[in-house]
Amino acid sequence: MHKVTFNNNNRQFFQSVKKAADEYFVAHHLKKTGNWKLYAKAIILIPLSLFIYIFLLSGTYAPLAGVALCVVLGFSLVSIAFNVMHDACHGSYSSKKWVNEVLSLTMNALGSNAFIWKIKHNVVHHTYTNIDGIDDDIVKNPVLRLCQTQKWIPLHKYQYVYMFLVYSFSSILWVYMTDFMKYFSKKVVVTSMKLTTKEHVIFWVSKLLYIGFYVALPVAMLGWLPWLIGYLIINITIGLTLSLVFQLAHIVEKTSFDVAGDEPKVIESEWAVHEIKTTANFALKNKWISWFVGGLNFQVEHHLFPRVSHIHYPALSKIVMAECARFNLPYHYYPKMTQAIASHIRIMKQLGQKNYLSAS
Repeated sequence: MHKVTFNNNNRQFFQSVKKAADEYFVAHHLKKTGNWKLYAKAIILIPLSLFIYIFLLSGTYAPLAGVALCVVLGFSLVSIAFNVMHDACHGSYSSKKWVNEVLSLTMNALGSNAFIWKIKHNVVHHTYTNIDGIDDDIVKNPVLRLCQTQKWIPLHKYQYVYMFLVYSFSSILWVYMTDFMKYFSKKVVVTSMKLTTKEHVIFWVSKLLYIGFYVALPVAMLGWLPWLIGYLIINITIGLTLSLVFQLAHIVEKTSFDVAGDEPKVIESEWAVHEIKTTANFALKNKWISWFVGGLNFQVEHHLFPRVSHIHYPALSKIVMAECARFNLPYHYYPKMTQAIASHIRIMKQLGQKNYLSAS
């Protein structure tokens, strides 16, 4: 697999949209990082998760109440990932680097690894969005066929149904398998990564702490069966929610794809235009969804300005929409989340057909 580059000789769109965004921040005397609206999320979500976790360990509740609390804990943990971890890993939570570094470790507290995620997400996914062969987010073959250049197998005919099961267990696979695959191979698909001694220590200590707090301690206090049921409920909630939110940004009918081949390739458009074409928004006017998913329903704005906190995305969306119209570029969005989910199901059903531009 060879290097992919963009035709950045003419960056008129990005220069224009960046200038307009910068003028917005100056005019309103705003920092590009978070403010009390973002800090409040951490103050609410982290203590809430700790309280539910400790209460679940007590075992002083009815079985149905335990199930409900596990679902709530799953949603609380995934919202921490959306709101706190995501901004912190992008360096947009705070203007203080150490604050971002500390809060990025909430990723480790959820069982994964912040350093590896930064390479996978910040470096690879945000640079090579929807480019088959490089973007790890669409490399799920042979289990799922996520773009038309990937090889088709008969199982894919049913992927639009069984994908929800795959999504449900994605967080468990992330913790116990894919993190280790990247760690030992020292690369994300074809992008190499180098871990320092500090990162090696953090990786192993975090994994051991995860086993201690999410497996050993609950088993010791509650027993194997209650732990297993609760653990699966929590992780199914996390995996399904995480996967759906991120899939709705890129694997829908309106977005486009590209592929890295055996020869060096130059994408015809500038990087920012590529991001516009490969990304979609959803439920922009739904404030509850925006709060819960940490502004990740404004993925277009996030991909153009990854180091800007998500609390600014609603305002920036008006700027980006106007600039897209000015440059005759698409601005992909679905008014409702249900419409985006339906589009994702339809495209996955289409990709499950052998004659859908198969590379096989």
